[in-house]
Amino acid sequence: MEANNTADERARLIKRRDELRARLEAIRDDVRRGLEPDFEERAIQLQNDEVLEGIARATAEELRAVEARLAALA
Repeated sequence: MEANNTADERARLIKRRDELRARLEAIRDDVRRGLEPDFEERAIQLQNDEVLEGIARATAEELRAVEARLAALA
């Protein structure tokens, strides 16, 4: 029964890891897009980038925790 629980946890963690990696990649793509030429749009974009950086940090932290748990299960 314990092996089954470990396999379930591992599958769940792999799925979450993949989701987090995809989220980080989407954030990086969004940040790489460059700045708008319009000053007002650029100001909004820079504010959004600050929010995205915070989301990216939190996502990266969670990803590290998930990867550490997967390594512990290996």
